[in-house]
Amino acid sequence: MNKYTDIINSETPTLVDFHATWCGPCKAMSPLLDQLKKEKGSRLRILKIDVDKNQALAAQIGVRGVPTLLYYKAGQLLWRRSGLMPYQELLSMVN
Repeated sequence: MNKYTDIINSETPTLVDFHATWCGPCKAMSPLLDQLKKEKGSRLRILKIDVDKNQALAAQIGVRGVPTLLYYKAGQLLWRRSGLMPYQELLSMVN
């Protein structure tokens, strides 16, 4: 959790994507996150976390379904959303 805490507490806004390799909606979300990263560049960090490989962290944060996106700015959780999300909505949430 320390590394996770360090990342979300950084000055760069961070979008955390809790996903799973077997999850269809997660696979559909991936290109949208890539597009968002291209558009935002260094102004946004995207952290992808596989829930199967990081079960303790996912449980600690209360991730019950995938994909679950959490958006942090300077360590503060600004929003959290589970499920597939249209690109325009994703973009407006991080702006």
